[in-house]
Amino acid sequence: MNSLSHRRKSVGAHRVPWWLTVILVFLGGRIVSTAILLVYASVQGENPWTAAQPNLFDFSSMWDGRWYNIIAEGGYPATLPYTDDGHVGEAQWAFLPVYPLLVKLVMVVTGLPWAIAGVSLSLLAALATSFVLYLLVRRVTGSAGQALFTLVLFQVSPISPLLQLAYAESLQWLLIVSILYLLVLRRFGTMIPLVVVLAFTRPGALAMALAFLLYGVWRWRARRREAFPVAERWWLFAATATAGIAGLAWVVIAGVVTGVPTAYLDTELAWRSAYIGYVELVPFTPWLYGLAWWLPFWGVPAESAVWLGPLIFAGLIALLIGYLYLPATRRAGIEIRVWVLSYSLYLLAVFFPQSSTFRLLGPLFPGLVPLAAPKNWFYRVGIVLVALALQVVWVGWCWAVDGSDWTPP
Repeated sequence: MNSLSHRRKSVGAHRVPWWLTVILVFLGGRIVSTAILLVYASVQGENPWTAAQPNLFDFSSMWDGRWYNIIAEGGYPATLPYTDDGHVGEAQWAFLPVYPLLVKLVMVVTGLPWAIAGVSLSLLAALATSFVLYLLVRRVTGSAGQALFTLVLFQVSPISPLLQLAYAESLQWLLIVSILYLLVLRRFGTMIPLVVVLAFTRPGALAMALAFLLYGVWRWRARRREAFPVAERWWLFAATATAGIAGLAWVVIAGVVTGVPTAYLDTELAWRSAYIGYVELVPFTPWLYGLAWWLPFWGVPAESAVWLGPLIFAGLIALLIGYLYLPATRRAGIEIRVWVLSYSLYLLAVFFPQSSTFRLLGPLFPGLVPLAAPKNWFYRVGIVLVALALQVVWVGWCWAVDGSDWTPP
């Protein structure tokens, strides 16, 4: 009996601490993504951002990384660029300031060049995201195993190389998962400063405002089963109002500085003009415009695209509703469900579908929790292998540059 007790204590003493497991999973994911990036960098031709066969850091800071670099070095212009036909062109105002300013701070403090500083900041934010994601999932599911496999899926997902690219996504994802974790802990007041930072990091604060609103409605309706104290109501209201105001603040700032009230929206819309021309933003129409463009591009007759586009759009909404009502999703907790719903509606309302859409799906990563629920090893190995294969596809199709590339990440 004493021998058995001793063996159990010995096994427990040698169990890997959760934080070390998180670090090991993080490192494993980054090693795989680094290998994929290095392979593509070794065959990368000369492009608008780098010479042929760039080093890893230069290869990891292409595309929008250059826009962030421009902001870090020169800030935002007081005047907008215009095309020959009088429309607002692409400009820094489409990118929010927190990430480039933090990278600039790293550059000043350490003396590192832009590419290394940007990648380093993204990696640090990604590591922190991994810790908070594990804690969030373990809290809402009560399962350390499901939390760990959720983290595995996060680290090997098709767009997981973004965790180490000179983009603002890592920082955005850290803020999102931290806010959701605080929402689960019901520390509504502590969420407020993070919401403000999120609003100036990447678009999404308005989706967070909707998530808070839906969460508040749910708590109010369930108040007889579970108390919803007045103090919590007021703090949640404050967080919701802050998210809404902060989510619109950059629109106002860009308008005041440039003297053009629609400066931010105009610069955002400039990126989709190559597909559908300059069209005003009307909520929930960008996907219909996009499908009307993509379906004929894929060979669908124009007369069929007229009805097939709305049908596909309705199908996406049906898939979202079906996902939200899966038993595994319901067990993930109301906080994750309202975020997935709110951000999905936000994407459907304002974003134009194209190759960047895969990256824009990134903030939905807390929604991986239901996919990590099955314990079947055949399933788990299979989904990881599929994710890794799609990661290779994403880097090759969206990140690596092939001539005059029209598939931005």
